[in-house]
Amino acid sequence: MNENILTNSCSFKDVTPIMMALPYPETRVQEKNTAYADLLSNDYAGSVSEMSAITQYINNENRLSCDRCPLAKTIIGIAMAEMIHLQKLGELIFLLGGDIDFIAKQSNGRYKMWTPQYLKISDNAGEMLQADIESEKAAIDQYKRHMKMINDKYVNAVLARIIQDEEYHIMILKALLNN
Repeated sequence: MNENILTNSCSFKDVTPIMMALPYPETRVQEKNTAYADLLSNDYAGSVSEMSAITQYINNENRLSCDRCPLAKTIIGIAMAEMIHLQKLGELIFLLGGDIDFIAKQSNGRYKMWTPQYLKISDNAGEMLQADIESEKAAIDQYKRHMKMINDKYVNAVLARIIQDEEYHIMILKALLNN
């Protein structure tokens, strides 16, 4: 019997989160504010959100790991940083008195559950990286808009720190795209 066994030799055991080497501010809030929690629910699980970023990065890594291991390792390292962002947002939402779920609370009072339809899926590495860059830019813009709407210095300090990681991710993704 002639077997053609396929394997993936790309190992992720030494991969760490790719993020700025700066501490995060303490996760705290001035007071409960469910309106702020609702805003952050969009960053947590909206169309432009950490949940979308994580899922898109994981999907891209899966599509790349067999043939482009170094690129896949970088992508999974970025996904790990996005997981930390999701965790920080969850803490803030909880402290603000909101619900930790996968529902983005819209300003019009409607709710939208997170869906993979938010993702940009491609088999082409260049298209993946371009979509990831666009997603990072959209996240930064959304965080900045939310910071203008949130009058809580503690929440905004965490969001500003997350933005630093997102800007770093754009720099790395652009370098990968140009290679």
